[in-house]
Amino acid sequence: MVEEENGGVDPRLQAIKAAIRVVPHFPKPGIMFNDITTLLLRPKVFKDAVEIFVDRYRDMNISAVAGVEARGFIFGTPLALALGAKFVPLRKPKKLPGEVISESYVLEYGTDSLEMHLGSVNRGERVIVIDDLVATGGTLCAAIKLLGMVYLEPCTHNVSNYLCLSLECI
Repeated sequence: MVEEENGGVDPRLQAIKAAIRVVPHFPKPGIMFNDITTLLLRPKVFKDAVEIFVDRYRDMNISAVAGVEARGFIFGTPLALALGAKFVPLRKPKKLPGEVISESYVLEYGTDSLEMHLGSVNRGERVIVIDDLVATGGTLCAAIKLLGMVYLEPCTHNVSNYLCLSLECI
């Protein structure tokens, strides 16, 4: 959590939390979906969200930002640009042309896979994974395994340091 010097919560986080709509029972009964599209309609709040991430990772020598399709692309690309890093899309199956590597995972409401272009990251690079939320952790684990297939240097030591934008992270 981002805190101000006086020990209080950063007011930007309060605005971010207020801008995320919670949709009950979507995409199926029992799921509380955190909808970031309402945050995207508020440019200052969207900018603040990206800036919080940039401030956190600015001095960590990040080589790449890997964004999980599709909402990870929304926050991952401006973060990569601000950090001077490349952006690596982690996509659903059969969306990337050329040679890919793949990792399957379990969701709250089914199964899926992520794919990444072979050669988009290299051994020893420091990579941040960005997605919009962590529910079961399946997507995040698949992303980490996929990136780990090329023996990346971990830039974090726990899941809380992987970027997610949800009510749980604020």
